[in-house]
Amino acid sequence: MSGLRVVPAFRHGRERLYVCRPDGSNVAWYDREAGRVNLLGEDSKDDVLEVLGPFLSGQVAVGPPPVPSPAELARLTLHPDDDLAPNRPGEALLIALDRAPGHTHRLRPDPRRRALAAEQTVGEALDRLEGIGWHTVHSVTLPGGDRVHHLLIGPGGLFAVHALYARKARVQVADPMVALGRHEAEPLLRRVRTDADRASHALTAEVRPVLALAGPAELTVTVEPRGVRILQDLELAGLARLGGVLKPADVEALHAMARDRNTWARV
Repeated sequence: MSGLRVVPAFRHGRERLYVCRPDGSNVAWYDREAGRVNLLGEDSKDDVLEVLGPFLSGQVAVGPPPVPSPAELARLTLHPDDDLAPNRPGEALLIALDRAPGHTHRLRPDPRRRALAAEQTVGEALDRLEGIGWHTVHSVTLPGGDRVHHLLIGPGGLFAVHALYARKARVQVADPMVALGRHEAEPLLRRVRTDADRASHALTAEVRPVLALAGPAELTVTVEPRGVRILQDLELAGLARLGGVLKPADVEALHAMARDRNTWARV
């Protein structure tokens, strides 16, 4: 076989090098991260390895593509309109602000923009865990208009993370009340626990609640919260040290469920 060429591409955040015939059809692809050359036909093996030679590094497995796992099959059959994985942090707020920008006022800023800043700060911190076995689904809308700001899934379990804008503010917690600066205290922890319980029901797995504070100047806890972690955004990376709860296959299966919009229609 002659005329093969190598075409780089990115799929689901991973780089692949496709080996193509002159007519554009694929005969193989090289997954750098997995260290594997996947052949669509054994008769093309020698030509494929020859053209990929300059790109291969380290030990490389060569063979037919692996059989998709149940989680991968679920993702492949998911309609794009029902896939929540592409959601950006604060997706619902971004859409709302695009539809109705509102008025900007220096002394009375739109509270939606502060809420968006909090979700983006927290979401970016969680997204940095993606390469070490964790997944985050952002802005999961629940029936009735509530939302799970961020659903974190990984070896340490599942976490429903609620982001709160607290930049340069004093935060006081007396379960279930949370007071931000001079604002009147609200039973925010009750909502955080309720969202986690609804997520547990949808996924049939324990989901633990987390209140993530985006940039507080001072945190005071007078009554310890029941079952709720309270973390500043810079502390969220510490969740990656948790483990021993879910196996990799379980993480992928739960992520496949969580990213399906239909999963959340029954809670």
